[in-house]
Amino acid sequence: MNKPLRRIAIFCGLLVLTLLLRDNWLQYVKADSLKDDPKNRRVLIARYATPRGDIIVDGKSITGHAETTSGDFKYKRTYKDGAMWAPVTGFVSQSYGANQLESLEDGILTGNDDRLFFRNTLDMLTGKPKEGGNVVTTLNAAAQKAAYNGLKKQGGKGAVAAIEPSTGKILALASFPSYDPSTIAGGSDSDAEAWKNLDKKNNPDDPMLNRALREVYPPGSTFKVVTAAAALENGLYTSADEKTKSPLPWTMPGTTTPLKNEGNIPCENATLRVALQYSCNTVFGKVGSDLGNEKMLDEAKKFGFDEQQFTPVRSSSSVFSDDMNPSQTALSSIGQYNTAATPLQMAMVASAVANNGTLMKPYMVDSLQAPNLDTLEKTEPEKMSEPLSAENAQILQEMMETVVKKGTGTTAQIDGVTVGGKTGTAQHGENNSKNPYAWFISYAKVGDSAPVAVAVVVQDDNAVRENISGSGLAAPIAKSVMEAVVDSKK
Repeated sequence: MNKPLRRIAIFCGLLVLTLLLRDNWLQYVKADSLKDDPKNRRVLIARYATPRGDIIVDGKSITGHAETTSGDFKYKRTYKDGAMWAPVTGFVSQSYGANQLESLEDGILTGNDDRLFFRNTLDMLTGKPKEGGNVVTTLNAAAQKAAYNGLKKQGGKGAVAAIEPSTGKILALASFPSYDPSTIAGGSDSDAEAWKNLDKKNNPDDPMLNRALREVYPPGSTFKVVTAAAALENGLYTSADEKTKSPLPWTMPGTTTPLKNEGNIPCENATLRVALQYSCNTVFGKVGSDLGNEKMLDEAKKFGFDEQQFTPVRSSSSVFSDDMNPSQTALSSIGQYNTAATPLQMAMVASAVANNGTLMKPYMVDSLQAPNLDTLEKTEPEKMSEPLSAENAQILQEMMETVVKKGTGTTAQIDGVTVGGKTGTAQHGENNSKNPYAWFISYAKVGDSAPVAVAVVVQDDNAVRENISGSGLAAPIAKSVMEAVVDSKK
């Protein structure tokens, strides 16, 4: 080969090598970034080219799909009773992405999950369109409806979380105000306007906030259940009917400030049962102070405080502080000062008591299904911790049941069902300047079985302050949720 031809051959070989290097760089090194590039519409077009799988409750889909009439995307997501289920499903939108279950289980729902590879390959060979799989939830439709309608009827802001104590299955997860994810599922001008109206900057009600999982509130007197558990577990008191060393008035250590009770109630040296029945601040504040910050924090952590929960949707961490002095510990032990909790967290507290001291990890996805309904993954119940011994849990059950039989929680009574509960009215705003939060946590027992534990919080800024109480606003909602679960088991 003469010299000029050799040079041309080498040059052409270098060009081919450069093209191969470039091709491999694009296909392997840059593949993910190109795929995720928001300007790459091919990925989005493919994403919405086939119907999305469904989210299932009680064997029925609460989601669907519709064909679009314009644009590049063939299908968009639809929701049934969208506002009621939004805290469970989240949204998926052609314009705004996805969140919650729609995002976390996107691979299954779109059919792109690696576990569906062989099925997708077979469908491709046979010419069958790709299909998405299903997400089967643990939710109870009747309980969810009772929770959402109860909050809606109340008219303020609030949330409900309900759990099956023996497994940790989440049975209800409601938040109000809410929104319909269908209104933002497409890419039209009306979707853009709906999205704008849902933005917290434009809507102070913040309807997209999942209050059951993401909002933390001062739990008020419902936290006294945790304090009672700490007293029993640490041997400060050994029974429900042992008199406590609780003077009246009681001045918080290191201060000249007496801790006040609500009204003229029998709190002086009251037993734990009576103190929970009447919600004595002095008794439980002194219990927390006597135990000290370290022991109270240890008990709170056993119930799940100070860590996020993944259901798989993430829940905010509930808070019980460390490095507090005795008076701060006293206030925290009655659910004030820095103590803050999600509704899910307080449902976990009631659940652990109802389950004889064992706290199960909360979860809302029962299984993942292939398009042919074969199970790809099944969630098994998992023990999270043991905040109480079985003996102490049964003592605390007796105390909570007294609250409902003849204490502050009588509005939660259900005929033929044993109900245990605790009310709470938590301070809100600087120097308690705003309307307080109304709380109720509870469980229902039928025989030896406790099918449901519930936490409800209600914030009603327009209510008459004197009319706000856990018993008046929150307990009736909890009662309706418990009744729905009990009736569904019959």
